[in-house]
Amino acid sequence: MTARTRRAPLVAVLAAVSALALGACTSSTEIESAAADEPAGALVVDTGPDQDRVHTELNQDAVDLLPAGAFPDGTLRVSVTQGAVPLAFYADDNSTVIGSETDIATLVADALGLDLELVVNDWSNWPLATQSGEVDATISNVTVTEERKQLFDFSSYRVDQLGWLVQAGSDLEIDEAADIAGLTVGVSSGTNQEQILLAWDRENTDAGLEPVTIDYYESYNDAVLALQSGRLDTYVGPNATAAYSAATSPDDVAVAGTVNGGWPDTANIAVATAKGNGLAEAFTAAINGAIADGSYAEVLDRWGLGAEAVDQSLTNPPGLGS
Repeated sequence: MTARTRRAPLVAVLAAVSALALGACTSSTEIESAAADEPAGALVVDTGPDQDRVHTELNQDAVDLLPAGAFPDGTLRVSVTQGAVPLAFYADDNSTVIGSETDIATLVADALGLDLELVVNDWSNWPLATQSGEVDATISNVTVTEERKQLFDFSSYRVDQLGWLVQAGSDLEIDEAADIAGLTVGVSSGTNQEQILLAWDRENTDAGLEPVTIDYYESYNDAVLALQSGRLDTYVGPNATAAYSAATSPDDVAVAGTVNGGWPDTANIAVATAKGNGLAEAFTAAINGAIADGSYAEVLDRWGLGAEAVDQSLTNPPGLGS
């Protein structure tokens, strides 16, 4: 994983949902035709298994922060959860996991001079896998909370953002609670975004504004179809997915605004390592080196997530619930 490879053109296109996606391409002619059919300005992403990943250089300062005896076999094992485009999902071969999280893991491995092994886990299994040593770290859209900091150390690498997805061409701009008064808003039940939506709705009704009509969707695909048919004014969910949808299909959807996932506080997404094992400071230094050399920004921009970039990685930043 430390060897640098020659960059090649990105040619395959994947939308975040089937309603926006191109059909599967089985030949180079089909791939080239699909890319040509994309609207001007659309993000074009390589979804093949042979990824031309972004790389960074060995960071000796980060290596020097590793505890003695760390990684005796020279391999960094990272837990990822596949299925969330563009964070981590299966490539066209349905077996190779790719995405922004796997690319961040690549940068950390590069900086530390290690080979990378990605271990696909269910979301519910990442805490046990990380604590038990089955993996060295989890890079899977994990939000820093004070409760989690009792068991894990963190190295931040992305801002936790929620996005307000709308139809392309919508004149909606959503920055505060008043902007959604009277709208029909889609959300997934039992999520952090639902709690923020309900809080904004209470704020509006307390101020005498029109209440929100809330529609619940378990499937992101169904929510996008509802947007396209006009049954929803906006859908609030993880900004990573919304931003990727808008970047790959700008003629279909757009992001009307974002809100931090910890509203009214600030939440961070971070690499999780077992508490006290000494890896976090080295991981933080590795990420900061990638920020400095531009490879970090290249990774986020590659997946349409530049708006979630951090200026600096921090070890154990303030978490939600503090």
